[in-house]
Amino acid sequence: MRQIVLDTETTGLEPKQGHRIIEIGCVELVNRRLTGRHYHQYLQPDREIDVGAIEVHGISNEFLTDKPRFADVFEDFMTFVRGAELVIHNAPFDMGFLNHEMKLLNRNEGVLEAHCTVLDTLALARKMHPGQKNNLDALCRRYEVNNAHRELHGALLDAEILADVYLFMTGGQTDLLLGGKGSETLGLVGEMRRVAADRPRLKVLKAGEQEEVAHQQRLQAMNDANGSPCLWQVKD
Repeated sequence: MRQIVLDTETTGLEPKQGHRIIEIGCVELVNRRLTGRHYHQYLQPDREIDVGAIEVHGISNEFLTDKPRFADVFEDFMTFVRGAELVIHNAPFDMGFLNHEMKLLNRNEGVLEAHCTVLDTLALARKMHPGQKNNLDALCRRYEVNNAHRELHGALLDAEILADVYLFMTGGQTDLLLGGKGSETLGLVGEMRRVAADRPRLKVLKAGEQEEVAHQQRLQAMNDANGSPCLWQVKD
């Protein structure tokens, strides 16, 4: 499974008002593992950036003067994302801008959803944590993802942070880091690793008398606390 965690920065909030994308940042996940591959590009928007937007991302009009336009990087961008699932926080915002940029190309490419599927982590977070704050900073605090280096918004930085948050939201660690490079990996559908035929039988260690007593005392404490027997003690 190939996923691209994506974020954008823009000149303002609404493409219908002529606002444009000025930065795209993407990181690649394959089978829920960061591959180290990424796509990052600043863009010349051919318009002024709103003051409020500059306060958010810190990107100035002067910085973008010599940067390429979306049309110049479109093929490289599509090569990187085509066929993947896009993982985006507040996907309607970023997809609205990306589809607007594609429309301006006049190349009959259609919308980006025709080339990729989309997963909105904001919608996912709202289902998982209803009534709570679910912006990226709040999710970082909830899942203990370090974002201390995030003084301003940046497309690539936010994509990297979102990748970590998304992995925690949807199952957390996927590697058993016990055997170095040869460690087995969880979550890879269809992968099967067989043990050697001459492998010694595993030893079965039975509980001792003291352990049995401690176990029964623990069960009784649970029964007393709940006012009823544990489910596995209930006989049909």
